[in-house]
Amino acid sequence: MNTSGGPVSALAKYFKVPAERVVVLHDELDLPLGTLRLKKGGGHGGHNGLRDIQKALGTPEFHRIRMGIGRPPGRMDAAAYVLKPFGSSERSEVELMQSNAIDAVEALVAHGLLEAQQRFHAPQ
Repeated sequence: MNTSGGPVSALAKYFKVPAERVVVLHDELDLPLGTLRLKKGGGHGGHNGLRDIQKALGTPEFHRIRMGIGRPPGRMDAAAYVLKPFGSSERSEVELMQSNAIDAVEALVAHGLLEAQQRFHAPQ
């Protein structure tokens, strides 16, 4: 993820997709596990993958589907936390979030950001 800007940019150029139509799904420490949030544009918030994509596309104006993974426990390093496998008690919630994220991409493409936000920002 940290160096995904090049591949994302290359695919967007190859398929002639403008940056404002690109959809990036990514992990989000600032959301509880299982939570989805959709938005367009914004900063990278220290997320190296988003930073690289913004740099490669030349703009932050792409769609994001933020997939909540929660904060690391105690003083655990954030980089170590995002790379560790999910625990067995978290797997069903992660699977549901992944399924919802796929549905969110489809809703975003078919109906636009506002309608997708109204559907997926509601408490699940």
